[in-house]
Amino acid sequence: MRIRPHKEDNSQDNIFWVTMTDLMTALVLVFMVLFFYTYMTSSYEKIHDKLEQKKATEALEETLKKQNINADIDVSGVVKISDLELFDINSYELSEKGKKYLDKFAPAYLNSIFSNDYLKENVSQIIIQGHTDSQTFKGKFSDDEQYMKNMELSLKRAYEVANYMTNTPYNKNNGNKLRKMIIVEGASFSSPVLVNGKEDFAKSRRVELKVVMKSK
Repeated sequence: MRIRPHKEDNSQDNIFWVTMTDLMTALVLVFMVLFFYTYMTSSYEKIHDKLEQKKATEALEETLKKQNINADIDVSGVVKISDLELFDINSYELSEKGKKYLDKFAPAYLNSIFSNDYLKENVSQIIIQGHTDSQTFKGKFSDDEQYMKNMELSLKRAYEVANYMTNTPYNKNNGNKLRKMIIVEGASFSSPVLVNGKEDFAKSRRVELKVVMKSK
């Protein structure tokens, strides 16, 4: 007479592993839901921000157009002002024409930011950046000296624009905000404007204004 060996009862172990499998599956599902929610929320915020910035750019373009203010605005909202509107050749002091230009431009530009609830709350910096072309001072100095002479010129031009703008009759209730936002930079001829692969010297000489949004 054979006696069959007694099989161990593994039902408890099986229940344990089934429970762990269900738990892990549930955790993965929760993670996927949270990830999808975060991704969708982030995507929505980015789309919303781009739409708000686009509307603000279009509003500024319309304002400048109505006041016959000549400035180039790209799709990202960067405003480019030709040096011919602001300065005499190789000078960083504002010309009389430049002062008249800024008398019209500065209030239109600054009020367009501070009258827009979205921009007023989300702009962290207003960068005013001077640019020159690669021909200015060429032949009079070494390459390094020429670059730094242009750096000095571009920085001084940006400063003169910023200084004059803050003293024009924009909404002074926002003066404290503006003082914390304004950044002045010089770029020398490091960012030339290219047309058909070649530097456009006239377009390279410019002052740019760009807003930097707060990080989220």
